[in-house]
Amino acid sequence: MDNTSRLLVVDDDPSVRAMLAEYLGGHSFEVRTADSGDAMRREIDRDLPDLILLDLRLPGEDGLTLARYLRERYDVGIIMVTASSDVIDRVVGLEIGADDYVSKPFDPRELLARVKSVLRRMQARPQSDPPPAAAGAAAPVARTVFGRCEIDLEARRLFAGDEEVPLTAMEYELMRVFLANPNRVLSRDQLLMHTRNREWEPFDRSIDIRIGRLRRKIEPDPEAEARVIRTVRNAGYMYVPAAAR
Repeated sequence: MDNTSRLLVVDDDPSVRAMLAEYLGGHSFEVRTADSGDAMRREIDRDLPDLILLDLRLPGEDGLTLARYLRERYDVGIIMVTASSDVIDRVVGLEIGADDYVSKPFDPRELLARVKSVLRRMQARPQSDPPPAAAGAAAPVARTVFGRCEIDLEARRLFAGDEEVPLTAMEYELMRVFLANPNRVLSRDQLLMHTRNREWEPFDRSIDIRIGRLRRKIEPDPEAEARVIRTVRNAGYMYVPAAAR
C-alpha cells in the first residue's frame, strides 16, 4: 500500500480534526480537513482524495447525505466516523455505500488499521476499462437485457422500454457483477468484495436491502417471487438471465 495516500477528514469538531490530521499525518498520509459538506466539496474540487473519513453527525447536511452524494459521483473510499451506537445508522451507512465505519470514542490505532485496510482493498480491486472505439467511428449505444429492463453499461443508465429508471452507483455495481456471473451463486462476501471492497459481517443487511430495491426495478413481476435475481438459501444470490423471457 502507498502510504502517500490522500485522506480527507470531515468533522465539525476542531479537536478531532486536529488530532486525526496529526496522527495520520505522522504515518505518512497526506491529510486535509473540512468542517462541513460545503468545505468537503471545495476540497474535493481542489483535489480528489483517496479516502474520506466522514463524521455522521454533521450540522446541515449529515454524513449519510454526504456519503450518498460521494458514492453516486466518485470512486473514493468512505469510512463513517460516528458517535452513534445505533445499529440502524451503521446499516444505512453501509447500505449507502460506505466501505467501513468506526465508533467514537475510538482508538487511533484501530482507525489507522481500518484506513489501511480500505485502501488496500481499493488498490487490489481489478480495473476494467472498455475497449477503445475504432478511430473515426461513433461508439454504438449497446444495451444489455437485465430482467424486464435494459442497461447501458458504459453510460451507467437503466431503461424500461423508452423510460429511464433511476439507478444508484451500488445498484449499477451489483448488476455489473451479476452480468459477469450468470447462473452462478454469489455469496454476500463475494458481492460486497466486488462492489464495496469489503467483507460481509454478521447482521449486515446492506446487500439484502440493495438487492430488494433492485428487484423492484428489474423483476418482470415485482410483487411475485423473484425470478431474475434468485435467493439461494444459506448461500447467497444467483442471476438467471433466461428468467425474464
